[in-house]
Amino acid sequence: MVLAVLEKEVKVSQIMEELLKTRPRGFLKAGDVVDGKIIKKKGAKLYLDLKNYGTGIVYGKEYQNATEIIKTLKVGDKVSGKIVAVENEDGLIELSLKEAGSEMIWKEATTIKAGQDIIDIKVLDSNKGGLVMEWKGIKGFLPASQLKPTHYPRVEGGDKEKISDELKKLVGETLSVTILDFEPKEEKLIFTEKGAGGSEEIKKIVKKYKIEDIVEGEITGIVEFGIFIKIEEGLEGLAHISELDWGLVESPANFFKIGEKIKAKIISIEGDKISLSVKALKPDPWELGKDKYNKGDIVEGKVLRLNKFGALVLLGDSGIYGLAHISEFGTEKRMRELVETGKSYVFQIAVFHPEDRKLSLSFLGKDGAAPSNPPAPEAKKEE
Repeated sequence: MVLAVLEKEVKVSQIMEELLKTRPRGFLKAGDVVDGKIIKKKGAKLYLDLKNYGTGIVYGKEYQNATEIIKTLKVGDKVSGKIVAVENEDGLIELSLKEAGSEMIWKEATTIKAGQDIIDIKVLDSNKGGLVMEWKGIKGFLPASQLKPTHYPRVEGGDKEKISDELKKLVGETLSVTILDFEPKEEKLIFTEKGAGGSEEIKKIVKKYKIEDIVEGEITGIVEFGIFIKIEEGLEGLAHISELDWGLVESPANFFKIGEKIKAKIISIEGDKISLSVKALKPDPWELGKDKYNKGDIVEGKVLRLNKFGALVLLGDSGIYGLAHISEFGTEKRMRELVETGKSYVFQIAVFHPEDRKLSLSFLGKDGAAPSNPPAPEAKKEE
């Protein structure tokens, strides 16, 4: 009896051991990133030991996509791969080195940005706006406004051609930078030299300022996400595009010029970084309009933009804008037949909540008469 029980326990143990050996692969799925050691390079195939998961392989288009990575690898090297297929016809796990490498790079970029870690990068090229650099195989940009004072082009009158000539002198130099911003989908990296190697000194300067202070400075850089304003020597603040005006700003370059003197309010201080608001010094149109407009009012509005959701409309010259939903027109095609960007039409205020900055409009047409939309198909009556 005892012997039978022992034999049974041994069998159960053996079964459990086999299950544990095979269990890991069952938990894998396409998209997972796994680590492995290179065991063989043969022709256009790369084999990896994935330990309990089995053997991985990089071949076909994934091999071609990763040739620049693979040519630097040798047997015994450890690498990460992203699973393309858990099991192919040969029982191997298909991997993508390029995708895994890209994922790891953006994770590292997140860490660097969060910790403001310093990385040394060589300048590859320059243009009128700044310097082109490359990190981990990804091209990035260092705006001239993000250079340290010692590297910033000192050009009288802000002549762009002369600035460009000065920036060319930095090509080939290695600069200590950190990551200011990035966008993985667009493979976009923006670097800054500000604070790199001198953040303690900048923090001392920042201590002189507090939130709500109004400062005056010179615009030193204009980028798609905002403007950089030099507050004093060695210190700049960023006014994000959403803080430039109460109205719609699609391109900061249409509103501001490098070298222009401007006032702004400090709205945030984080470490050695100052965030500014230009619009905070302007009257809030929603406050001004809360007693002027009411639900049901007939108003004139200028169409700013058209998209699949409807028409973005500026309410007169108030600085307040809202949406005339696509349902007001029937279809996007019909909307584009009825209204054009840049032109004014008659609307009725359907929803107005200035405290929430919310405005919805009903379209009444060019002359105030609601357009006749094609009749909607009759709904089938229920049997």
